[in-house]
Amino acid sequence: MKTRIITAIVAVCVLLPVLYFSNTVVICVALAAVTVISLYEMLKCIGINKLYVSAPLYAFGLAFPFLVRYMENLYHVATIAFICGAFYLMYLFTLAIMSHGKIKFSDAATIFTVSLYIIAALNSILYVRDFGENGKYIYLLIFLGAWITDSFAYFTGVFFGKHKLIPDVSPKKTIEGSIGGTVFCAISFVVLGIVTDAFFGTEANLIFLAIGGIIAAIISQIGDLIMSVIKRHYGIKDYGKLFPGHGGMLDRFDSILAVSLCIAMMCMFASITGITIL
Repeated sequence: MKTRIITAIVAVCVLLPVLYFSNTVVICVALAAVTVISLYEMLKCIGINKLYVSAPLYAFGLAFPFLVRYMENLYHVATIAFICGAFYLMYLFTLAIMSHGKIKFSDAATIFTVSLYIIAALNSILYVRDFGENGKYIYLLIFLGAWITDSFAYFTGVFFGKHKLIPDVSPKKTIEGSIGGTVFCAISFVVLGIVTDAFFGTEANLIFLAIGGIIAAIISQIGDLIMSVIKRHYGIKDYGKLFPGHGGMLDRFDSILAVSLCIAMMCMFASITGITIL
């Protein structure tokens, strides 16, 4: 426990400057690094970490944070992403055909799907950060959604948990913990809205935030379980050892990946309907 706490404190100390300078290139560099490390851990988990497989992914992972931030037309970014994705899918399947069984088609499909998930999710953080003038507050919902859900699901489960959620996937998770994490996530979203209204002059839609908090908490837990299923399938305990007591990058960002996509979709929905978030 001591190791986990020390690691968490160090991680927060590294994260805070990145969040503070999120309007600069610093966040692009940070997300590019997180993307490459996450892709490396994923490929290592699957057992196919050859350079000819990983090099295109690393290139995409490094490039897209800068494209999302600095390319003015997101339609062009989406077009580039589609072309890169289609190319890499065909490239993977070609490798599988020519590998004489060393690369299974199922593993190639997993690599493509999970890498697409990782890259899209991490770049969604930038999309949300740059979403209108209040994006600098809205993107904080991503971290609240992931960490509040995870923390309060744990503590609620420890004190009140009696019924297992999905023991075959995650033996320690309980239904009570899941409910506790969801409730406190919704509360944290509303509290952020109240705080930004009071100190930064926003006009938060508290009902939308409360509903969004519930959805984000559910998605956060699903994201956690998705990465747990992959680990169990490939027979590993953690994706890495980057964070002592916590595991690898994917072990710490599993919920953030899911929540970032969720909040990005909330922003898209708000943009289409004209609903205010903050």
